[in-house]
Amino acid sequence: MKKYHSLISLFILILATLWGFYDLQPTFIKPAKNKTDFSINNALTHLKEISKEPHYVGTEAHKTVQKYIISELQKLGLNPTIQTQTILNSKWRITGTTVENIIVKINGTRKGKALLLLTHYDSSPHSAPGASDAGSGVVTILEGIRAFLAENQAHKNDIIILISDAEELGLLGAKAFVEHHPLAKNIGLVLNFEARGSGGPSFMLMETNGKNSKMISEFLNANPSYPASNSLLYSIYKRLPNDTDLTVFRENADINGFNFAFIDDHFDYHTAQDTYERLDRTALAHQGDYLMNGLNYFSNSDIEHLNSDEDFIYVNFPLIKMLSYPFSWNYPLFIFALFMFLILIWMGVILNKIQIRNVLIGFIPSMMTLLFCGGSSYLIWKFIVTIQPSYKDMLHGFTYNGYWFIGAFVFLSCWMFFFIYRKFTTKDNLISLSIAPIFLWLVISFLIQEDFKGAGFIIIPVIIAELILTISIFLNPSDKNYSILFSLLSIPTVYIFAPLVKLFPVGLGLKIVFISSLLVALILGLLLPVLNVTKARNGFLKLSGVLTISCFLMATFFSGFTIDKKKPNSLVYFQNIEDSASFWGTYNTVLDDFVSQKIKKTSSSKSIKNAETKSKYNTLFTHAVKAENKPVGISNIIKKQDTIINDERILEFIISPSRKINKYELRLEKSVDFNYLQVNNVDVNDGNSFSIKKGPFLIYHMGNSDQELRIVMSISNEISPVFYLNEISYDLLNNPLFEIEPRTDIMMPMPFVTNDAIITTQIIRL
Repeated sequence: MKKYHSLISLFILILATLWGFYDLQPTFIKPAKNKTDFSINNALTHLKEISKEPHYVGTEAHKTVQKYIISELQKLGLNPTIQTQTILNSKWRITGTTVENIIVKINGTRKGKALLLLTHYDSSPHSAPGASDAGSGVVTILEGIRAFLAENQAHKNDIIILISDAEELGLLGAKAFVEHHPLAKNIGLVLNFEARGSGGPSFMLMETNGKNSKMISEFLNANPSYPASNSLLYSIYKRLPNDTDLTVFRENADINGFNFAFIDDHFDYHTAQDTYERLDRTALAHQGDYLMNGLNYFSNSDIEHLNSDEDFIYVNFPLIKMLSYPFSWNYPLFIFALFMFLILIWMGVILNKIQIRNVLIGFIPSMMTLLFCGGSSYLIWKFIVTIQPSYKDMLHGFTYNGYWFIGAFVFLSCWMFFFIYRKFTTKDNLISLSIAPIFLWLVISFLIQEDFKGAGFIIIPVIIAELILTISIFLNPSDKNYSILFSLLSIPTVYIFAPLVKLFPVGLGLKIVFISSLLVALILGLLLPVLNVTKARNGFLKLSGVLTISCFLMATFFSGFTIDKKKPNSLVYFQNIEDSASFWGTYNTVLDDFVSQKIKKTSSSKSIKNAETKSKYNTLFTHAVKAENKPVGISNIIKKQDTIINDERILEFIISPSRKINKYELRLEKSVDFNYLQVNNVDVNDGNSFSIKKGPFLIYHMGNSDQELRIVMSISNEISPVFYLNEISYDLLNNPLFEIEPRTDIMMPMPFVTNDAIITTQIIRL
């Protein structure tokens, strides 16, 4: 058996890896046995109806989905209402529309704070059916409330359902509710259901202005079956510009809440592939589990006193689901680990188990693995994008073959680790070589103490590694093979960190896959005594090499586009009214047959003045060519007032569309100081003065109840502002003025940019 110890140890580590992923989400769907169970089939029936077509704000499909949701709530004996409210959000730019929120209140048996169930029903403009984002949230709440009411049990807290509108346009529905609806004043806790992909585990990300200990304790008291989360994720989440409706409740009303969102298959996010068929059923089951457990618990618990004076570290952990402990333990645990580290080195030297010279030598392979694993992954991905320019057109940053690439870079890092360490490892210096990796983890643990306290759980593998080091020093593992014991002790390390290796490039894009490679190198450093590279290094080296090549080959094989993995492309018609010039524009790096109908591959890349439109990734065309002028129609600008009072100029004008307009964007030629600004009778900046810099400053999406855009402003009499007005309609492909062959089955509209659109621009001189 002794010669198989390394193989058994590797098998244990593989099982620990699989266990770490297994515990994050359901692996199968439990059938509903009675009417009080959450039924996936019922939820999917709803989803099939509401995700038939894109239903962004201002479309007929948007109104159809709204009516369906209201009808289903009424079938449950509820009395939904619609909050119609024009709202502006000035957090990024001034963004507005008239929202139509769907609201329901279910009375509890006592007075107190209410539990809010939150999601949104608008899809992302212009082509996403919104099955995952956030149709999955809508059907989770519809089916969850049905099952909850079927229990026919009294509950203490009021339950409010908010299926918000215009989340995709700037969290506008949530803002309208928080600022203008009376029910918002009595919310104690929010459960928000979202998606940033079409599958995978649903992660809990909390929103709180204070400390989190009570929130974590209550979350665990709700007893979710698969509580997937850790405090590092929220530390990262708070630094990213990806807010949700729940953010509005935290920032504007100081209300705590939990986000539940899945992010796998990120390439489907906001695309035409966000469909009923592609939604991961187990991800939907995970959302249902969160809702049912949370609803049953929080509808009867105290949700008025969730603020606390202490923060918790929390992380998924074997057997107990989630480990949590106070932030205040971070420094003591670090000091304990550092003290133990120094003691162990001292004892190892005394017992002649550690040689200082070998310890110092050990830093060479340790640093080399970090440098080569991280650096090679970064450079190789840069090279891949260069030879595969179509990847640049997948603005998510995560390609269809992205999982194969993650596997390739992980195994490449393993290969580099074994290749480097085999040059330095002997039977007698393995303990000494284990010192450098532990030291690096201690350094990282110290560096995260201030800015990333949520990552404090990384001290856990350090303490485990020190326990293994203790056994190595005092129990003579050179005489007896302890690799199986060491692998068993290392299960928590692998369990915690293996999912993170996948999560970072999925959530943040393959451009940061080098972080996963660095993490692999760091983990393998702690596993040196387990892997026992002196005996098994050749086998591990060959295995990781074969797997690296295999994964890269599979990534190459699946690099093309198919019906199930569509190529994103873009085409826009732009017309400048002032100089009667028209252009075809695209955001594509690679010009395919669809784009080449209007823009040939020989065309020069250029941007067009004033054609910039608000988008998440691109604002300038990559290619553009002149086009024939078409009578697409422009809005009428009607000046209603131009008055000077005490050197203050008051202007009022109305923009009235002559065609179906989905979005207006106003840009300034130069900076302007506003005494006040009003858009469709809503004050900007609460009616106070403010300044707007040159460039885009107002984006207004025309909702179903919007007929025109009315702007009132007060400026200095000495100013004569010039506005550029962009009028955007998403009707290019079905406008009779244009002849455009439709996309093939392996193509889809590029997300995150203004696409399939007619854009006209005109100057408003005042």
